[in-house]
Amino acid sequence: MKHKLPALEQLMKTDLTLLDDVHTYPAVRPDHSLVSLIPLFRKHERILVKDQSGCLLGYLEKSDVLEAVLESYLYLEAYFHTILQTMDASVTVIDENANIVVWTQGAEQIFSLKAEEAIGRPITRFFPPEMIQTLKTLRTGESVYRRQHQPREDLFVLINTNPVRLNNRIVGAVAAETDITSQVRLNQELYNATRKVHHLQQEMAKLSPASDPFASIKGTSPAIRQIKELIRKLGTTSAPVLFLGESGVGKELFAKATHDIREKAGAPFIAINCGAIPPTLFESELFGYEKGAFSGADQKGKKGMIELARGGTLFLDEIGEMPLDMQVKLLRVLQEKKYYAVGGTRQIEADFRVIAATNKDLEALVKEGRFREDLFYRLNVVTIKIPPLRERIEDIIELTHYFLYEFSLLYGRAIQGVSQTVMQDLLHYSWPGNIRELRNTIERLVVFATDGIIKEEDLPFSVQARQKNVPPAFAGGRMALQEELDQHERQVILLALEQENGNKQAAAKRLGISRATLYNKMHKLKIPFS
Repeated sequence: MKHKLPALEQLMKTDLTLLDDVHTYPAVRPDHSLVSLIPLFRKHERILVKDQSGCLLGYLEKSDVLEAVLESYLYLEAYFHTILQTMDASVTVIDENANIVVWTQGAEQIFSLKAEEAIGRPITRFFPPEMIQTLKTLRTGESVYRRQHQPREDLFVLINTNPVRLNNRIVGAVAAETDITSQVRLNQELYNATRKVHHLQQEMAKLSPASDPFASIKGTSPAIRQIKELIRKLGTTSAPVLFLGESGVGKELFAKATHDIREKAGAPFIAINCGAIPPTLFESELFGYEKGAFSGADQKGKKGMIELARGGTLFLDEIGEMPLDMQVKLLRVLQEKKYYAVGGTRQIEADFRVIAATNKDLEALVKEGRFREDLFYRLNVVTIKIPPLRERIEDIIELTHYFLYEFSLLYGRAIQGVSQTVMQDLLHYSWPGNIRELRNTIERLVVFATDGIIKEEDLPFSVQARQKNVPPAFAGGRMALQEELDQHERQVILLALEQENGNKQAAAKRLGISRATLYNKMHKLKIPFS
């Protein structure tokens, strides 16, 4: 807002008296502000006024400036009063002693407290000190923007606060608040209803005779759809499968889906992490042992992983970490379908399907002599590469909302959603830890969202500071969130059409929308109708 009395322009309109003796007074130009003149009057009775060329125009006295300052103050006060009276929002101002100096009509409505009762009294008289964000701002200088706040047990507000500073000193604090109590209550009711729905879904899943083997695998990117289709084709075979992919991409989930799509309900799925077992214990863990087989052995003996996997699947995770001597013994079991337990003399029949996974380059390990070539070819009948999350960013949105749902139930947080800023950060991060890292990040965000709001400042330091991945789709700047959501929606519709062989009525039913809505979305998202 432009000041009503800029510099000396208003004073120059008056008839200024010219002085004969000018050498004893300081000189100023008309572009000086009133504030800059006041210190000069501490030492001088008068101040000369000159134009840009240095020609003397006249002089000012203290009374001239005092009158101008008073008019300026009254002008600003009138504006300030009118602004506060016009606002619907609750605005509170406290002075340096925490006394209320401004209490708007909006504050009267939210807090059921009249201005005449509040103004001039300490704010702590009406609210518990520990629940007053404005008081915290006064004491610490902390500014707050759009934070959910609970000033009373029965009230929730969205609050902005700022300290009032004068000459590097905090002399007050201002708060603007919006009542969101009804929204918070509704959100809590929605959360409670969601918990009930989730419980019912779990109970229905127990009664379902044939559950979806891919239920735990989230994502509709072309790469994930292609992998699912390939696994379906493997459903009628017991061929070995080797999953390749970085740590955290979900190799075990895909292995479990491969198992579930073929095996009967109740068939064992035994997972063993080859990198987590000490070499000295590997043989006994894999093959089991008879009683008294070695010092410290269980007197009853122990079944090995291979025997536990009888009639089902043995999943060898991180197969590249398996010791060479164990690779030889595993190869023999795969070839002969028979083995001996440690310390045993009875041959045991092996009846299992093997699925392996690794984040290493097995071919390179073969060349280095660290992995047996014959075992590699035995396992490498069908190889499926799972792409890292940074190569299928369209899946990040679905995964994020899935994990939000999971952890909001776990921690009892009624989460209100993810802001566009936070979602953009998630979409542009490179995710070296893939889905595992994303899951941990979302858990962290939910844990810190005590007010139900996901905040950007709660993102892990690594997500904020490390180099972010900018895929080609984002070249030249960040893609709008709506565009990202449209891409995700387009993929979901295309998948539904593919699953229903192009039948739009059936696809609409699968999506839970009307056929007219489906047609509108297809037109909007430029999906071919033929």
